[in-house]
Amino acid sequence: MSSLITRRALVTGGAAAAGLLLSGCDRVAQNPGFRKILLSGDAMNQGLQRALTNRGALAPEFRPDQMSPRFRTNGTANPNTPSYNAMVAENFAQWRLQIGGLVARSLDLSLAQLRSMPARSQITRHDCVEGWSAIGKWQGPMLGTLLKLAGIRDAARYIVFTCADLYGGQPYYESIDLIDAFHPQTILAWAMNDKLLDVGHGAPIRLRVERQLGYKHAKYVMRIDAVTSLAGIGLGKGGYWEDRVDYDWYAGI
Repeated sequence: MSSLITRRALVTGGAAAAGLLLSGCDRVAQNPGFRKILLSGDAMNQGLQRALTNRGALAPEFRPDQMSPRFRTNGTANPNTPSYNAMVAENFAQWRLQIGGLVARSLDLSLAQLRSMPARSQITRHDCVEGWSAIGKWQGPMLGTLLKLAGIRDAARYIVFTCADLYGGQPYYESIDLIDAFHPQTILAWAMNDKLLDVGHGAPIRLRVERQLGYKHAKYVMRIDAVTSLAGIGLGKGGYWEDRVDYDWYAGI
């Protein structure tokens, strides 16, 4: 856990806090008051990044020869629930992506429909909060295209992803705001490295939001909802790890 906190501290600019953690001050790091100070850089990180960079700026993209020979499986390697296993057994023929919430038209899309849509291909670097990185190729429709198809309403401010993998008996969830949702590199990937996405990496689709840390890239996406507030999502911080261990909600890189 201390390594995860250290990585986050470095990302949010908490150099002094990171120095303490690197020197082994785990007990101090677990102090609620210290953690509040450590994690207070989230809003500053978000504000500075957006003030200093073009909101449409692209994450770096790479050549095929720069792709990593191995792309780690991280987090859930297989939801392994009866419903998910049944979907795998039939090659996701009955799987559906539901898009709802603050939209004019709720959508219920099959994997075949998603694969028939115009797709973006991108070779990008995945940066994990645990400290490792890998370069891989992703392909899938832009999330913004789907939100436009659903007719996102003016009151919407955030996009919430609900997934097939369970943590503590509840589906994993994450969220991003509309700026990142409509970014051209934010896609729902159904292919990785020119092959259909495998179970370990989030089949049948996963979110790729390339300017944020890896835990924001929700795997096994089942449902997408447009909402006006994150207050009613989980414990109110916008994502599973944000709620449970105080990960930054805005994990910009």
